[in-house]
Amino acid sequence: MSTVLITGASSGIGLATARVLAEHKYNLIICGRREERLQALQAELAAKVAVDYRVFDVRNRQQVADVLGPVVANRAIDVLINNAGNAHGLAPVHEGDVDDWDAMIDGNVKGLLYVSKAIIPQMVERKAGHIINIGSIAGKEVYPNGNVYCASKHAVDALTNGMRLDLNPYGIKVSQISPGLVETEFSKVRFKGDETRAAGVYANMEALQAQDIAEIALFMLSRPAHVNVSDVIVLPTAQASSTLVNRG
Repeated sequence: MSTVLITGASSGIGLATARVLAEHKYNLIICGRREERLQALQAELAAKVAVDYRVFDVRNRQQVADVLGPVVANRAIDVLINNAGNAHGLAPVHEGDVDDWDAMIDGNVKGLLYVSKAIIPQMVERKAGHIINIGSIAGKEVYPNGNVYCASKHAVDALTNGMRLDLNPYGIKVSQISPGLVETEFSKVRFKGDETRAAGVYANMEALQAQDIAEIALFMLSRPAHVNVSDVIVLPTAQASSTLVNRG
């Protein structure tokens, strides 16, 4: 039975993915910053599969190494799902908040690298494994006021492609899911708790749900050994691009 390590598992896509994979008997290591949420998820899923949790912030390099080092030493990680990350702010580049820039680059790019660095050597040694990076349509396009967030997700796109090239000799699959509008806590975080503004992002249209992305991850993982679904762009039917949404 495969063991899957998921970052950002305390909410949104990470939480939904843990639930979907548990239904299909994948053992889990769920990771995040909010211990009480991870404990609740562990209790919910423990009757179905083996579930462990680890608390750390992907932006903290030493914390990632300290927490995941013992995990890797004692467990074979078959699948890594790099899901942790956030958007912070929405402003023209000349008005951007440098703290927001740091948060996005540290979480979306450096955090992904820190976690991957901890897990990938084990996969290389075994010549087996699957990495799924959760990207974004913002990694394929750029939209007004999305400058640094889009740059961070373009980096995820580039890193995914680079990983696939570098890890090809070891038989390791590398995939990416690039969603459009998904109705999670994403916009609430981006707008710093402004629920009215966050709700407006999904107003008068049917957005994707976290479950939709989780089911794509399951599809990727359930393909035969010779098949790697390398990249999926998934949009709600009402969305045609980053900037064109039918709110009819």
